[in-house]
Amino acid sequence: MAKSRFVGDPGLTARMTLVMFLLGGLFVALIAGLMVVFGNSPGLVLLIGIGGLGVAWYQWWTSDKVAMRAMRAREVTPQEAPELHGMIDRLCALADMPKPRVGIADMAIPNAFATGRSPDRSVVCVTTGILGTLTAEELEGVLAHELSHVAHRDVLVMTVASSAGIVAGMLTQGAQYGAMFGGNRRDNNNGLPVWLLVLVISMITYAISFLLLKVLSRYRELSADRAGAYLTMKPHALASALQKITGEMNAIPERDLRASQSMNAFFIAPALKGVSLRTLSSTHPSLEQRLEQLARIQAELGRPGA
Repeated sequence: MAKSRFVGDPGLTARMTLVMFLLGGLFVALIAGLMVVFGNSPGLVLLIGIGGLGVAWYQWWTSDKVAMRAMRAREVTPQEAPELHGMIDRLCALADMPKPRVGIADMAIPNAFATGRSPDRSVVCVTTGILGTLTAEELEGVLAHELSHVAHRDVLVMTVASSAGIVAGMLTQGAQYGAMFGGNRRDNNNGLPVWLLVLVISMITYAISFLLLKVLSRYRELSADRAGAYLTMKPHALASALQKITGEMNAIPERDLRASQSMNAFFIAPALKGVSLRTLSSTHPSLEQRLEQLARIQAELGRPGA
C-alpha cells in the first residue's frame, strides 16, 4: 500500500495479496491443464503462457490510457477545470500523495473512476454528469474516495488480476471456433475432443477469476469509502453523493448505461438502475451497506474527543 495519510487497511492489503497469489496459481494451473491437453504441442502451450504474461503486462502498462479511451475522456489542465484541479490539489496535499492527472468524460452518467499503474502514473476522471449533479462538498467526498484507490494501489491489482479472466475468455472463444471449424481431434487419454477440454478448463478459470475479482472489488469500495470519509472528516457528504448518483442512474437511458458497463468495477457506483447489489457477482456492495458504514463513521467522528 502506498504511503499517504489515508487510513491504512490491513484487510485490503491481505485480500489483494491473496487474490494475486490465487490468480497466479490459477494461471499456472491453466497452463498445466493445457500442457496435458496439448501434450504433443508444448510450443503452443508455451506461446499461450507468454501471451498470458503479455496480456498482464499490457494491462499494467496501458491501464490509464485504455480506461480513458473506454470512457471517451480527455485530460484537462488547471486552466480548463480550475475548480476541479483546485479540489484535487487540496485533497492530495491533505493526503500527502502525488497529484494524479485529471480527466473529464463528456457523458450524462454521474460517475467517477481512478486508474493507473502507480500513484505517479494515475488519473482521476469525473463525468460531466457528476459535475452537474453534486455540490462541491459531495464532489470532494467522491474525489477523496477515488484518490484512496490510487494510494491503496487496488486499481493496479484489479487491472492486472483481470488478465487471467481475459486469457481464459480468449481461450473459450478459440475453443468455440475449434468446435465450429472441425476441431474434432481426440485427446489420447480419454477420447474427448481437444476443443471441449480447452473449453472446460478455460471456463473454470474464468469463473474462479470472476468471483475472486468481484469479492475484492466489493471490499475495496468499502475500504475507499472509509478512507475518503476519514480524510475529509465529512462522511455525510460522501453518503449524500452516493444517494444522488444512484438515484440519477434511473434517469439515464439503458443504451447509455450498457455502453459504459465495462467500467463498472472501476466506477464509484455501477452504471445500473433498479437493481439490488447484493448478488455474488456484483462489483459493489449494496448502497445500504455503504450508507450504514458511513453513518457509523459519522457517529464516531461526532463523539467527544474523536
